[in-house]
Amino acid sequence: MKRSVLTRYRAMAYVTAVMLLVLCTCMVFKYGFGMGKDLTLVVSQIHGVLYIIYLVFAFDLGSKAKWKFGKLLWVLISGTIPTAAFFVERQVVREVEPLIAGDAPEPVQA
Repeated sequence: MKRSVLTRYRAMAYVTAVMLLVLCTCMVFKYGFGMGKDLTLVVSQIHGVLYIIYLVFAFDLGSKAKWKFGKLLWVLISGTIPTAAFFVERQVVREVEPLIAGDAPEPVQA
């Protein structure tokens, strides 16, 4: 597995998690204080598009790491739970790093 697969996943995990927190904040202002209706619409659409990209990258990583369905499902759903993606991303990196290190070619001895 290439490191770029993990890097793409990590970037989208952070972006999706931050956008979900922004969306939650916008929704508090919209429903709690009656302001920011248009901003909430824009942020929700941006988060939706970014979440779809996150799903693609997470599925790609999961298929290359040969995860079981339950693990893959948990990683995919973590993008919908505020702050969960931050914690799941750390766990995924710890599990996938050895797979990437195992693919590194061994140095040639002279």
